[in-house]
Amino acid sequence: MSQSIRFFLNGRVQDVSVRPDMTVLDWLRSAPRLTGTKEGCAEGDCGACSVLIGDPALGQAQDEGGGVHYHAANSCILAMGQIDGRALVTVEGLKSDDLHPVQQAMAENGSSQCGFCTPGIAISLAGLAAVNVDANDDDIHDALAGNLCRCTGYRPIVEAARKVIAAGGATIAGPAVSAFERIEPHATISSAGSTFHQPDTLNHLLQLRKERPDAILLGGGTDLGVALADYHSDWNEVISLAHVRELRAIRETEHHLSFGAAVTWEEVLARISGFYPSFATLIRRFGSTQIRSMGTIGGNIGTASPIGDGPPALIALGAEVELASLGGHRFLPLEDFFLDYRKTELRSDEVIASVSIPKPKAGQEFRVYKISKRYDQDISTVCAAFSIVREDDQVRSARIAFGGMAATPQRAGQAEQALVGTSFDRKAVKACSAAIAAQFKPLTDWRGSAGYRLEVAANLAERFWRDVAGEVVEVMAL
Repeated sequence: MSQSIRFFLNGRVQDVSVRPDMTVLDWLRSAPRLTGTKEGCAEGDCGACSVLIGDPALGQAQDEGGGVHYHAANSCILAMGQIDGRALVTVEGLKSDDLHPVQQAMAENGSSQCGFCTPGIAISLAGLAAVNVDANDDDIHDALAGNLCRCTGYRPIVEAARKVIAAGGATIAGPAVSAFERIEPHATISSAGSTFHQPDTLNHLLQLRKERPDAILLGGGTDLGVALADYHSDWNEVISLAHVRELRAIRETEHHLSFGAAVTWEEVLARISGFYPSFATLIRRFGSTQIRSMGTIGGNIGTASPIGDGPPALIALGAEVELASLGGHRFLPLEDFFLDYRKTELRSDEVIASVSIPKPKAGQEFRVYKISKRYDQDISTVCAAFSIVREDDQVRSARIAFGGMAATPQRAGQAEQALVGTSFDRKAVKACSAAIAAQFKPLTDWRGSAGYRLEVAANLAERFWRDVAGEVVEVMAL
């Protein structure tokens, strides 16, 4: 057991003894006084707190040859324990002898007016320039989606990014892979009443889970970290999943893709894009680069939010979840995992081990639609996923799932039956829409009234039909 958290900060090894549940943002601004990292929303939305995290394990998980992979992350919802064994780069650390190319381009191009949001923007673009030397404008806008500029437009910022990319990108100055042997993650960190466990095997994780059923299971922390940042909770005992090898694995078979529960959404996005482009679009929308690089597929399921965007798509695709304990493993359809509002099948001695997604079948059409007030990084009013398999011009099977329409993500069984056996014509779609409106009884809240949700959900069936028919349907936030 160690009392210190060991990591690289802007290239130098640090041994820090603080509560492992202290946020990285609070520590940066208080101890080393690296105040270029700002606090804006304290929820992981605005990007003012962005830092770069370097981790050779992430590079290996993404089949990038094991190199150190840097990604932008929100330090306001990141706990100090989560950077143990990793490299942390702040805006001050981008500069070595000279300004980083992104900083230089932004200065030359007049890409900022104040110092509040600019540091986070520089961090995000530096992360992009380090990993995507072929980035186009869509990639640049995606990298900036988690950064809000409060006082100027994005045109000069995008132009600065284009300049750096055109010059071949720019690397992040930092330690080599071999240097990380000096800061290998501690199995347990305990300081000032907070204990942070970091098992590296599934068996070790399951032993801890059985012995400490009340400990917080921490994936990426993009949900739990919000309460931590707002000082609404303390993490007195945490079991981190970040280093569990089995939970970091991605496996592909002839018919399935399997993602370990601790695989990040950024890694899911890289694998899923070629199979389900509509799902890839959804993933880009419900999390910025900062959130996708931290948030995990298992955490998104385990939090059991009725408005989580991952489950409706996964349910419509026929995903299966694997639950593991020392007593063995069990597998169940994802729709059966959710029991009631924030209640699941997960037992006190179990963890989510993996999520398995079938590959597309011949004749399959899949689309997922998110309706929200803002296009990027917003909570859904309604999320709808549709999957049908057609053979000989008839619908042989259908799976439809919704989020935001009930206490849990739910399949629309009656609507599915309205499509099966039909030629997927207007009459069948109208019956499907009517079945959706009849099955659900959503709540009214600030995101939308019950009546609005019902009407939108029913209309999305026709949107799916028109989309499959080849009509141009723009994905919009409504």
